[in-house]
Amino acid sequence: MEDNKIRIGITQGDINGVGYEVILKTFSDPTMLELCTPIIYGSPKVAAYHRKALDVQANFSIINSASEAGYNRLSVVNCTDDEVKVEFSKPDPEAGKAALGALERAIEEYREGLIDVIVTAPINKHTIQSEEFSFPGHTEYIEERLGNGNKSLMILMKNDFRVALVTTHIPVREIATTITKELIQEKLMIFHRCLKQDFGIGAPRIAVLSLNPHAGDGGLLGMEEQEVIIPAMKEMEEKGILCYGPYAADGFMGSGNYTHFDGILAMYHDQGLAPFKALAMDDGVNYTAGLPVVRTSPAHGTAYDIAGQGLASEDSFRQAVYVAIDVFRNRQREKAARANPLRKQYYEKRDDSDKLKLDTVDEE
Repeated sequence: MEDNKIRIGITQGDINGVGYEVILKTFSDPTMLELCTPIIYGSPKVAAYHRKALDVQANFSIINSASEAGYNRLSVVNCTDDEVKVEFSKPDPEAGKAALGALERAIEEYREGLIDVIVTAPINKHTIQSEEFSFPGHTEYIEERLGNGNKSLMILMKNDFRVALVTTHIPVREIATTITKELIQEKLMIFHRCLKQDFGIGAPRIAVLSLNPHAGDGGLLGMEEQEVIIPAMKEMEEKGILCYGPYAADGFMGSGNYTHFDGILAMYHDQGLAPFKALAMDDGVNYTAGLPVVRTSPAHGTAYDIAGQGLASEDSFRQAVYVAIDVFRNRQREKAARANPLRKQYYEKRDDSDKLKLDTVDEE
């Protein structure tokens, strides 16, 4: 590598959606190449087809591996069958196979240390299903492959507006039985650690949403708040995590209260993401917290309804690249700060002298 910029592995996603459009539009801006070294895992042939069909001015180099990525260049690692055909807006198992191949290669090269972070273009969660991929989505698959036993947390974010989810891709009828005190505590712990480590917030304030309307109305509309959510929060507060609520979701979002918190923990997918996407869809980012790997993606899906028409906005994908860079740098800074901690300084109790004692044991 000629430069030491952050190496961003980008997976092509569904080739019949808007993935290549938002990727190529993002890196048609030469200033983006000054921030990072982008490597697309996909197909040069497919990339060229999208570029011509959409008339996007973005040049790229064809390489065999991220180890060959050049300075100030967009590069493509070929990991897709050259016979695959692009049919805009069409769900196709072959496109799903191509999306999975790109994802697997990116994960393989991440493990080899050839890329620093992963940014995923949207997939079709149905067509990607196979013997190798039987997951509800990217988040669960990456947790399995790169989590090292750590649990993930899905966060949708735009600047300081961050919404995390206790439950993600499960049927609505299973939500109430899936939410347990232990699960809420696990997600609060990950969220708290992420806000400190990945976003540099010293004492994060987390708002917790209720499961039932009106926060259960004292048990009239459900007992989950009294029996599960509040007890979970109280135990977390005792451990020093600043969590508030539970708040009724409608009034909390509608009144603008969400602006007073560093993060919001929603109980289920649509409770958190419907208001988030209404407020921040165009440049929102999906961030997978809690894992050793830094992974982001745009907040939108394959957008079949506008695929191939040149109408897709690259703002969300560009923000996903920015967030990946910022989080990676924050983690590097924290790692450096922890590498040589100051020795603990204190005054010895039951000591009449005013001399400052220095603990000779370094803190972990």
